[in-house]
Amino acid sequence: MKIALVTPAAAASRYGNRNTAVRWAQLLRELGHEVGIQQQWNGRSADLLLALHARRSHDSIVRFAERYPERPLILALTGTDLYRDIHHDANAQESLELANHMVVLQDMGLRELAPRLRRKTQVIYQSCEPIPRQPPIKSCFEIILSGHLREEKDPFCGAAALQHLPADSRIRLTHIGSAREPAMAAEARRWMKREPRYVWLGELARPQALATLARARAMLLSSRMEGGANVISEALMARVPVIASKISGNIGMLGRSYRGYYPLSDARALARLMRRIEMKAEFLALLRSQCAERRKLISASQERRGLRKLLLGL
Repeated sequence: MKIALVTPAAAASRYGNRNTAVRWAQLLRELGHEVGIQQQWNGRSADLLLALHARRSHDSIVRFAERYPERPLILALTGTDLYRDIHHDANAQESLELANHMVVLQDMGLRELAPRLRRKTQVIYQSCEPIPRQPPIKSCFEIILSGHLREEKDPFCGAAALQHLPADSRIRLTHIGSAREPAMAAEARRWMKREPRYVWLGELARPQALATLARARAMLLSSRMEGGANVISEALMARVPVIASKISGNIGMLGRSYRGYYPLSDARALARLMRRIEMKAEFLALLRSQCAERRKLISASQERRGLRKLLLGL
């Protein structure tokens, strides 16, 4: 089958949607299909359109549906789709209607859809390759914050939490991620001057970013919305316990009973959780154990089976 895979993220981008598109293209090729990744559908004939992002890929979805109304169209819903756009944006809502099948990246995502839309939606968790554990830095208790500097990521809640830690805390927060806007980069630099335990590294090449994650004592994901974060899959495969904002997308990835949540944007509560992880070895061990239980959801074989099932269902 010839598949046009559309993602609005540029080829050089390290944003999650691009990572998903590249990985899915590889898995689909392993299943014997011909796949081309495009930012917008190029108008060339394809047996199937697989589009990421209901709002931003709307134009490609409409054009493909008009040109080939009898051919299948699959829509994969992102975090901003599920938790913002489909509830307010007419283009995103039209994309839902035009899609023959849809994908969400964690099971809580189904709750954002009307029952009639759930019936054509499949859950496929995102996989990640094994990531070898690296020795932690001995001079501090390093927590990695992995996320681009965007409003949806609540990028400075972790830095604000550091100000509520006692002076004897050894926690250092290392932030990996690019700044889409100069104002966000300037804010990160201001935080580094104000709080020396906060270090913003900017965007790193993927091998370097994964190696940095793999040495961490824990990873922080402070997002306001997530469709099914790639960085959680990476942390699970690196055997790094996760500290996460208690939002639907993170609960769908880590489970309802996970103990590493804090209330969204609550810097004081985050500081208490970080301090507990630093000081209570048994609590850190519990989080590691709970993360290990979720690792079975993110194997490449599981994701490949999900994509095969999706195509067979057409």
